Amino acid sequence: MIKVNIVQLQHSLNEISYPLSKQDLVRYAEEKGIDEKILRALNRLPSKEYQTLADVSKAISESE
Repeated sequence: MIKVNIVQLQHSLNEISYPLSKQDLVRYAEEKGIDEKILRALNRLPSKEYQTLADVSKAISESE
């Protein structure tokens, strides 16, 4: 199981405008060259619309 640093996650994704789909989150992360652990965590998220960065952080925490 991969443990994601939530502070690093929030720092990496703080410039995105929400709401955003999982696919858009992953695409953004790939384009920005975000840390591999975070990218893997984003790829494991349920496919849905995320309303805020807090929603993303919560979903990642729950999937760990």
